Amino acid sequence: MKSIGFDVQDNKNLVTPFVRSCSNFSPKPFFSGPWLDKEGNPLISLDELFDAYFQCRKNKRRTCNALAFEVDFEQNLIKLWNDIINGTYFPGKSIAFVVTKPVKREVFAADFRDRVVHHLIANKIMDLLESSFIFDSYSCRVGKGTQLGICRVASFIKECSNDFAQDCYILKMDIKSFFMNLDKNILFDKLIKFLKPRYQAPDKELLFDLIRKVIFNQPEQNCYVKGKPSNWDGLPPSKSLFTVAKSKGLPIGNLTSQIFANFYLNCFDHFVKDGCHVKYYGRYVDDFVIVHKDKQFLIDLIPKLKLFLRKERGAVLHPNKIYLQHYSKGVKFIGAVVKPGRTYISNRTKGNFYEKVFALNKAAEKTPEFVKDNAEHFVSSVNSYLGFMKHYKTYNIRKKILTEVVSPLWQKAFSVSESMVKITLNHNLKPNECQQKKLVKQRKNRKRNALKRKKRGINVGKIVSGGLNPFI
Repeated sequence: MKSIGFDVQDNKNLVTPFVRSCSNFSPKPFFSGPWLDKEGNPLISLDELFDAYFQCRKNKRRTCNALAFEVDFEQNLIKLWNDIINGTYFPGKSIAFVVTKPVKREVFAADFRDRVVHHLIANKIMDLLESSFIFDSYSCRVGKGTQLGICRVASFIKECSNDFAQDCYILKMDIKSFFMNLDKNILFDKLIKFLKPRYQAPDKELLFDLIRKVIFNQPEQNCYVKGKPSNWDGLPPSKSLFTVAKSKGLPIGNLTSQIFANFYLNCFDHFVKDGCHVKYYGRYVDDFVIVHKDKQFLIDLIPKLKLFLRKERGAVLHPNKIYLQHYSKGVKFIGAVVKPGRTYISNRTKGNFYEKVFALNKAAEKTPEFVKDNAEHFVSSVNSYLGFMKHYKTYNIRKKILTEVVSPLWQKAFSVSESMVKITLNHNLKPNECQQKKLVKQRKNRKRNALKRKKRGINVGKIVSGGLNPFI
């Protein structure tokens, strides 16, 4: 069946099964602006917004949202800047959809304009947050990520077991429905309390207002649902923003959600490391691993962790995802299996790769035009798996999938690197190529015009009637 989409605001009858009853939850009124210093200058410069934009588009440049914004990105950024300074900025419409791999979950993709604001916020607070984080939280941090997390857990096991010569045990646990049960009031109060004495820039209150708008935004009430309502069938109510309490939940898919989630569990990290005196501990989002020589210590630790999470963060450990085993049994962590002396990809990761390729093969054989219309999606999907697998001894698996499993219809659309770690889309199948060339030409013209304005001594950021115009 062909996928459909609908707007929540325009089709409330279609999404009635999703929508939860409204509670009395209501954040404080937002500041109405304008945000100016004592001299009447904007508290946030246009340059800061441009920096955030260039970071935002880095890995999203070929998406429709990014391209639409980029066609006239200077004017779009000026409009966004005006809205922020005037206090009239509010998050726009998101796209809601359900993914099934690696597990079934609901995702909200923010509008590109809002993603720029997310990067703006991140640029201002990330250094302060980083200074408070422990080393071994791996998600959404520069220089860290899945590979570091996997390597660190492997090193924990090796060191704790004295190079595999002594007994040690692995405890792995998971926080149940973490993003959807995250308390917005706790998050905002704790975050502002942390930032107030540390962030002393003039735009302090403006930044806090933006953070409040992002945290208390309710994307489920202003979104376009991509796909069919039946896609939500089988998704537990505790895993959807449409059904959780109004004061709970952050949308999976936003940069700020990942950053705020790290901060939300930062106190838990310090409790484990400092309060419980655990040396070997690592966390990736809501999954964490502890390695210790004493099995009884780990058994006694579980109720302490449960109590802390429930009391301090209103979170619950998943009762069916508590893993406690001797190190020789290994542990699955972030898509890999870590065992003494070796690490390899999990069967689920490999199986998901095969399933993805089989599904795309079937679609290509059913509709000849599918390959041309979805070539970019195919390449990005395959490369995401290859990028993870290249760190392990998977050459034969990669070669088999790319040369034998992938349909010949797809093989005509790309070329393969010699080491089988990346595929590249053939030039004639890049639908956005002409659009990109046009945008490059437009940018060159705008840069040339900007230089001319600069030579004429035009003042950037002057206040004029009707808003801020950086070119007057």
